[in-house]
Amino acid sequence: MKQGLKSIESLYGELMRQREMRKDLIADTRSLTANTEQGKTIITVNTGTDLLDYQVTEIAHRQIAERLNIPFKYYERMRTDFPMLLDANINGWLKLKSEKRMLRTLDGNLRAFLSNRYRRLDNLELVDHILPVIAQMKNCTIASCDITETHLYLKVINKSMKAEITKGDIVQAGFVVSNSEIGLGALKVEPLVYRLVCKNGMISRDYAHKKYHTGRNVEDTDNAYELYSDETLEADDKAYFMKVQDIVSAAVDETKFLLTVDKMRQAKTISTGNNPVETVEVLGDKYILNKVERASVLRHFIMDNDFSQFGLVNAVTRASQDVDNYNRATELERIGGTILEDSIKSIKQNKLVLLPRDLNQDLGIA
Repeated sequence: MKQGLKSIESLYGELMRQREMRKDLIADTRSLTANTEQGKTIITVNTGTDLLDYQVTEIAHRQIAERLNIPFKYYERMRTDFPMLLDANINGWLKLKSEKRMLRTLDGNLRAFLSNRYRRLDNLELVDHILPVIAQMKNCTIASCDITETHLYLKVINKSMKAEITKGDIVQAGFVVSNSEIGLGALKVEPLVYRLVCKNGMISRDYAHKKYHTGRNVEDTDNAYELYSDETLEADDKAYFMKVQDIVSAAVDETKFLLTVDKMRQAKTISTGNNPVETVEVLGDKYILNKVERASVLRHFIMDNDFSQFGLVNAVTRASQDVDNYNRATELERIGGTILEDSIKSIKQNKLVLLPRDLNQDLGIA
């Protein structure tokens, strides 16, 4: 499992710092002006009494392009080769298609360009509500945590809930809590299986709980104003986070854990054939792995000398530890879970999607 910040204390300290440095605004798009120089775009917000400048992050650039229906490849070309044209496009469409948008800023940067119905389910409040629950869960520990530019992650292991895939190959139950404050995903609580022999984490897409950041429209404005939580929203959020506490309390479910363990045991009996290079290429094409990730998966696949579907899952989750980006590492852990589910479903459907084509034909599988 990829390690992020070294301690929950470090994570909490960063969340507190971000709380002090962030600012959220609701703005009429007519109050916004873009100016790009040397590839850097500054959005100026007119509040009616002040002008506030924020540098646009890469994520906010994509959100602006998407909202204004500007193809991103063209958007980037203008940004690099013709910044005045980019500014003319952005400013023209912002003025012509007037609407209310939520601007999320941090450290002087525009980090998100969102709907005014976006509901802020923020990381600090989330952690404040679920850490006490985790502390009360017997034998549970936070195995890894991080806060990236886009997401918060808490990965929790229950050391007392475990099973053997084969003799000596022990896995433990756990769960992952993740959240994005900038519109790149729901608040999620997902099952996690932790393999002790290689310290791999596999995230299961089944039995996951999600909460999308959708709320009510905020009031109209001709310019822009800073957004705070009102009493109604605070009450709604408190009620929701209490539901999240209940979900977290029940996240380590023995029945669901044993169902996943059973799938792992089945995957152990499914061969991927005798051509690991081709198997990894098939996998890489299906799940869109880059060349470095494919090489890492292949290395671990061969080194472990387990050419079953279970071995392939473990090669992917082990490769997650090799990537630098915590977001991508977590996504590879999810891909591992997806491969497991797909391999079991493929057997039931008489179609092994992760085997080289010649082996499928040898086995009589369509």
